[in-house]
Order: sequence, then structure tokens, then C-alpha cells
Amino acid sequence: MSPAIHLAGAAVERSGQRVVQDVDLRVAHGSWFGLIGANGSGKTSLLRALAGRLPFAAGSCLVDGQDLASDRAGRALRFGFCPPAHTLPDSVRVRDVLELVGGSYDDVRPRLGRLSLALALAPLLDRWIGDCSAGMRQRVAIACAFAGGHPRVILDEPFNWLDPVAIFDVREVLRSMVDDGLTLITALHDLGTLAAACDAGLVLANGEVALALDEHALHTAAQDPQAFERQTIDLLRS
Repeated sequence: MSPAIHLAGAAVERSGQRVVQDVDLRVAHGSWFGLIGANGSGKTSLLRALAGRLPFAAGSCLVDGQDLASDRAGRALRFGFCPPAHTLPDSVRVRDVLELVGGSYDDVRPRLGRLSLALALAPLLDRWIGDCSAGMRQRVAIACAFAGGHPRVILDEPFNWLDPVAIFDVREVLRSMVDDGLTLITALHDLGTLAAACDAGLVLANGEVALALDEHALHTAAQDPQAFERQTIDLLRS
């Protein structure tokens, strides 16, 4: 079966400077793909380009076999995307934000499913975004990525600002959604999540692929997470 997403020689520029160069990756249907890298390694730029928020400067971007490298709008329509939590508008309620993305909340609710409970979303629905803490905003931003019911979702460091219980619950639900057919791509800082939850991944350094991790590599990493963490940190230091 052809991959859900296939990048070949992908490059991204920001302010005239190339920040991602020659990235190749394949994401299988119904899998969780993780990106790891230091701050400034190009993770966010790559994900924003994949989601249609930035152009690709070079390379191909196949989504279900169709090359959308030059079609930002086409890419944006095919992915649910988690907006940066701090960009959510203060002057609207949580329910309004979700309805802007997914239509009536009666339609949004079943798309979220168990994720709504993991995000403790119900008590927030009538709260103004401006009255939400950083952690609350992050929960809303994650929900936005799923409100449209897309079969492919991109999350950029989704566990930032969440408390330990929420991190555990959200990670468990995301894994179950992937097992049910969701194709998920996340940027992560947590090597433990990469090893324990993801099916494949990449380590980025200075905008380039430093290490590709397939299912076997991550299975091995899960057996000895401390060794995996040490090896990956050594790679990132170098």
C-alpha cells in the first residue's frame, strides 16, 4: 500500500533562509509518526508546510498519492492542524472556536469522542478564551485539530502546558484513535513518548534528517528507553 504521506527532498524557507533541507519521510496510513529535534531544528516549519501554512521551497509532497507540493490550500484541506495555543482569540468562547473549525458543536462532539473527556473540555465550552490558562488553551488547540473530522492530523508539541494526568490521558486516547485508523504526525520533545507511542519517526538537526526510526527501531527503543534516550541526546549534541 502506498503511504498516506510521502515527502521527498522537501525544503522550507523562512524569511529567505532555508530552515528545512532534503527531508524524506513516509507516513503509513493509520500510524503515529513522531518528529524529534532541538529547538530550531525545523520541526515546526516542516509541519506548518505540510499543513499548508507555509510553502515548500523544493521537493515533492504526496498525500494519498497526489503531489500537493505547490498546492497550499489543498494541503490545508487534507489535515487537521493544532494552532499555537497563544494565537487563539481572547474575545470568543471555547465553543465558538470549535464551531468556527468544525461547524455546529453537535457535529464536533462525536468527532472528538473520548478525546473530549481526556481534554476535560466540557467545563471549558462556555469560558472565554481570554480567561483560560495556558494549559486550558492547549487543550482547546488540540481539540481544534480534531473538530473538522480529518483522517490526518498534525500536532506540534501537543503535550506542552498539560499536567501529567492530562498528558497520560491524551496520549492514551491518541494511540487508540491511531489504532482505529487515524494518521497522526506530532512534533515531540519527549523521547519516551516517541519510543512508547509512535510507529515511526525522524530526528531532525539543523533542518536535516539526522536519524530515521522505523517500527523495529522504536520497538527496540521501548525495550530500553534509557539507552535510546542517551543515544539520541548524544546525536543531538553532536
